[in-house]
Amino acid sequence: MNHGEIVSFIWGVADLIRDTFKRGKYQDVILPLTVLRRIDSVLAATKEKVLQTNAKFKGKLENLDPQLRKASGFAFYNTSRYDFEKLLADAPNLAANLRNYINGFSPNMRDVIEKFDFDNTITKLDEAGLLFKVLERFKIVDLHPDRVPNPIMGTMFEELIRKFNEALNENPGEHFTPRDVVNLMVDLLLCGDEEQIQGEGVVRTVYDPCCGSGGMLTIAKEHILGTEKRPGINPLADIHIFGQEVNPETWAISKSDMLMLHPDGHDADNIAFGSTLSNDGHLGKHFDYLIANPPYGKDWKRDEDEVRAEHEKGYAGRFGAGLPRISDGQLLFLQHMLHHMKPTSKGGSRVAIIMNGSPLFTGDAGSGESEIRRWILENDRLEALIAMPEQLFYNTGIATYVWVLTNRKAEERAGKVLLIDASSFWTLMRKSLGNKRREIPPEKAAEIVQLVRDFKEGEYCKIFPTAHFGYRKITVERPLRLNLCAKKERIKRLEEETAFRNLVVSRKKDAKARAIEEEEGRRKQKEIRKFLNDFPEVLYKDREAFSKDLEKAAKSSGIKLSASIMKAILSALSERDETAEICRDKEGHPEADPELRDTENVPLHEDIEAFFEREVKPYVPDAWINTAIRDQKDGMVGRVGYEINFNRYFYKYTPPRPLEDIDADIRAIEQDIVRMLAEITGSAQREAENGK
Repeated sequence: MNHGEIVSFIWGVADLIRDTFKRGKYQDVILPLTVLRRIDSVLAATKEKVLQTNAKFKGKLENLDPQLRKASGFAFYNTSRYDFEKLLADAPNLAANLRNYINGFSPNMRDVIEKFDFDNTITKLDEAGLLFKVLERFKIVDLHPDRVPNPIMGTMFEELIRKFNEALNENPGEHFTPRDVVNLMVDLLLCGDEEQIQGEGVVRTVYDPCCGSGGMLTIAKEHILGTEKRPGINPLADIHIFGQEVNPETWAISKSDMLMLHPDGHDADNIAFGSTLSNDGHLGKHFDYLIANPPYGKDWKRDEDEVRAEHEKGYAGRFGAGLPRISDGQLLFLQHMLHHMKPTSKGGSRVAIIMNGSPLFTGDAGSGESEIRRWILENDRLEALIAMPEQLFYNTGIATYVWVLTNRKAEERAGKVLLIDASSFWTLMRKSLGNKRREIPPEKAAEIVQLVRDFKEGEYCKIFPTAHFGYRKITVERPLRLNLCAKKERIKRLEEETAFRNLVVSRKKDAKARAIEEEEGRRKQKEIRKFLNDFPEVLYKDREAFSKDLEKAAKSSGIKLSASIMKAILSALSERDETAEICRDKEGHPEADPELRDTENVPLHEDIEAFFEREVKPYVPDAWINTAIRDQKDGMVGRVGYEINFNRYFYKYTPPRPLEDIDADIRAIEQDIVRMLAEITGSAQREAENGK
């Protein structure tokens, strides 16, 4: 069977368990048994040798682990006398023997199995009378690496998990990265480093902070070392892979796969478990290459306390640049990866991360997202940004972008960013897999990599200085202009003013004193209403003049108007009027009208005053720049923001269709409608005649 047939065969277990397990629980059976069958196949050849070694040294050596590892030929082993065949030979005791078999694994592999919480599943299968049938089905499948190599096994696991997600119709943002995308990302990651990786004694580290089943890591390693089908950059290189995964089942799959790669299991020891954002499993480590496909649009609420505490450390922590909105943690993963780059003095690093469009432009100037982009661009970390085709992923069809970042740019690339529109670099798949209808064939991937390598402008490429994506957001104010009049309908608005309503609100605790104060407040309200109703119903277009006349009249009437009440009256009796005089403060400065407040984004390379005189003043001569609003970092007027509006740079104008063509289409549609109506009415008439 090929790997697709094996996946279908294993998935067929669902038919056996569907009456006992809900669709969301199929993976509780299928995933751990797939792992167990894989391990069983791997250890089959050395099973007897391990048992003999265990019998020989048990009770004689304090630590049998080194001897048993040597006997198995792997970094793990099983000292139980059972395997799948022997388990099935003793059907009445299958559940107990299966537990004995699992307990016989070395601690590192037992830790893997425990992540599946498989003991409860054994009980449920046994009670339903399904345990034998399920194990019997798995025994048929030979998952030995000679027949199912590790890369294929990884693909199979991912296809199974994809099927689980499809069955549940959930977790659209959590998906495994298709191999065509991974291959491209790895090639982009290594592009230009081929010479540095050549030769003997080369040691490189690769890290994925959300590694899933480890596909990106193993493919990166394969691209460097090579495989039977693909020559590598340097087969002699010593490649160490590191990762972290939060999902226990996925981590277990990755861990078990890594344990089979090397006799010493060193790669497996480098796969940490837990949430990368709240619990960095590789604290203090730095890596040569970093690659990831973080979940899209997934919130970081569960990690919030730890992330905010980390942010408070500033740039000494991982999230010093800023915090994105809590609904999307993609830029947190990117910051985490940048934190784990090697210093330039030690050779530096490269990063390849694929994200959706949100991190490119979400967030206004001064927001967390904008500040993160600002740090990346002002520190010249972004080397290339590639727009990918849509419909590449199993669980989502959205547009995605590969970011290539480094802290060791070549001199000719310093201070520049390469944008590549690769959205058309795809071919249609013969058979869709979920939402994945397109793929990037090797020849198209090679074209994309070559564009990055060439670093030249062209049909699909644009090059911009890093500052091009920055702007300074200035606040434009316009003066407040009001007319005022003591009309009855305006006087009624006074009842809505807080200061006026508070006249009858007392904070006194004593009930009698409170009642007296409230009654006094009502008296004042009545007095003010009468005073305003007696005030001349004249329209003022100068607030200062109105205020003087109002105060003069109040003094003559023996009424004392506090500052708060005066403000409330002016608010109630005023209406905006472009023909009125400008309202001014005590110093004589124009007051800003908050309803007319606007903003302008000034490109960083432009002088804001020159921009203002050219783009604003000709249209609103009375406007001015609010100089009180300044950037928190540079202290200059306006807030600095960064965004990458990718589509704008590759927009191609499509002229509208000629009007005569549109008219012809409309006439054709009208004729079709008339024809269909005639058919309907004719049919109805015939039915009526037949009815008679």
